[in-house]
Amino acid sequence: MTWLPLVRDLASWAFLLSGSFFFLVGAVGMIRMPDVYTRMHSVSVTETLGCGLLIAGMMLQAGFTQVSGKLFILGALFFLTAPVATHALAQAALLMGVRPKLDDDGDLGNVMPVAFDNTDAQQDSDENVDGRPS
Repeated sequence: MTWLPLVRDLASWAFLLSGSFFFLVGAVGMIRMPDVYTRMHSVSVTETLGCGLLIAGMMLQAGFTQVSGKLFILGALFFLTAPVATHALAQAALLMGVRPKLDDDGDLGNVMPVAFDNTDAQQDSDENVDGRPS
């Protein structure tokens, strides 16, 4: 008996278990974080890493076959589209007026004080198309 299949199986299981751990951490972050932006951040980071580790573990189990090539293409597609989808969701939430959770003092601190100043947007929404107040 050679030791190479045992090492491959152990490495594969290490990838699969660590990927599952990152998915679990992302699920806990989804529940525990205070607002939509921090929830989105915690899930997107952990799902990307978790998916990469799971795909790497499955590729090790499949060996050098056509299945590994398909898994590689699937992983590349996921790594290209998941961050873009998360960014689009965050941008849509921002445009819909969802504000991030404020700190204890009630302000955003020095993070981006001008980016969330939507007083102009609020005034625009209070007016009709012809410019008269509603």
